[in-house]
Amino acid sequence: MPDTNTEKKNVPAPTLELLATLYTLDQLKSYVHDRPQIALAGRSNVGKSSLINALARRKKLAKVSSEPGKTRSVNLFEVKPDGFCLTDLPGYGYARRGHEERRSWAELIQNYLEKTPALRALALLIDCRIPTQESDRVMADFAKAHKLPVIPILTKADKCTLKERSAQMKTWERILGVKPVAVSSVSKLGIDELWARLREAGRIEEVEEAAVTAENAAENIESPASAE
Repeated sequence: MPDTNTEKKNVPAPTLELLATLYTLDQLKSYVHDRPQIALAGRSNVGKSSLINALARRKKLAKVSSEPGKTRSVNLFEVKPDGFCLTDLPGYGYARRGHEERRSWAELIQNYLEKTPALRALALLIDCRIPTQESDRVMADFAKAHKLPVIPILTKADKCTLKERSAQMKTWERILGVKPVAVSSVSKLGIDELWARLREAGRIEEVEEAAVTAENAAENIESPASAE
C-alpha cells in the first residue's frame, strides 16, 4: 500500500504566474484556452489581492490597493505545476464607483461566468468580520442557478474571534451546503487547506490512460478478414 503522507510530500508546492489581463468583453471573448478555470469573486475590499499573493507566496503578484473597487480587469493566473487557472474577477458592491462603471463590470463578470466552458468552480470570498451581505448571497445564488460548485472562503479570519469565525462558518455552510475555508493572508491560516480545495476542483483529468485503453480495445477487436 502506498504511503499517502510520502505522496503528499512529493507533490510540488503550487505557484502562480500571470497569464493575461483583460479589460473588455471583446478581449474576454478573444482570449480562449481550454485550461480548467476557477473564478475568484468577492466584494470590493474583501482582500482578494492579498489572498492571491498569499497563495502565490509572493508579495506583489497582485497589486493591493488602498482604494476599494480599484481593480477593473479580469486577471488570469496559471497554477503551476497543475495547469489550471485562477481567474481574478473585479470586486463588486462598491457604491462610490459610477453606475455605468459598475454596470460594465457586472456585465464583464456575468459574461465570464456564463460563457466560460472550462469554468469548474466559483471561489466566493466573504469578509469574515461583517454580517451576511446581500451582494454575496446574490453571487452565491447565481452560481447555484448555473450549477457551478462554490468554494466559500472567509477572509481576514485573523481579525475575528474564534466565536465570531465559528458563527460565520455555520451561517455560510447553512446557506451553501458546503463548509467554508477560513483564511488569513497575514497569518497564513487556512492557506494549505484552501490550496487543497482549489487543486481538487481544478484537477485536470487524465485522458491518456483512457485513450490508451480505447486504442488497445480497438486493436483486440478481430476484423472480418481475420475472423474467417
